[in-house]
Amino acid sequence: MQRNQVNGLDPSKPHWVAAVEAPSRDWSAVPGCRAHARFLVDGESKAPSLSQFELFDSRAECLAWIMANRRELSDHMPGAKIHPVPLADWLLGLS
Repeated sequence: MQRNQVNGLDPSKPHWVAAVEAPSRDWSAVPGCRAHARFLVDGESKAPSLSQFELFDSRAECLAWIMANRRELSDHMPGAKIHPVPLADWLLGLS
């Protein structure tokens, strides 16, 4: 999903995304970023992104996707912890 499509989502339903925080300044996955910069995970490239992300209907579905893709995710985002968060909380900076 593209970030510019978020307004079209049903606000009465919870939406979950995989989120990641840069473990250090100038992280190899996102050169030039600051430490603790927040990103979503692009479902196609399995890399950090601010504009594209994979959307899930439940926390369990998001966790299952993270586990199924953990090798590829760790290859693209070394040293980072990937976790499921509610999309609304992430957009508001609460997660």
